[in-house]
Amino acid sequence: MEVDTTLPSLRSERGLSQAALGQALGVSRQTINSIEVGKYDPSLPLAIRIARYFDRTVEEVFILPEDA
Repeated sequence: MEVDTTLPSLRSERGLSQAALGQALGVSRQTINSIEVGKYDPSLPLAIRIARYFDRTVEEVFILPEDA
């Protein structure tokens, strides 16, 4: 199941590159890119770290297709 994400806009609002966000979260730029383009769904711990980083809930960052 493909998950949509608000990650690109959240990252853009903070002026962060994919590399900078990856470094802050302890993952690679490629991981951030793969999440943003829908090639990779993050693990639950990573999804939680991303949401906390942006002071959002997981549901605000990642949207399941039936919720869209």
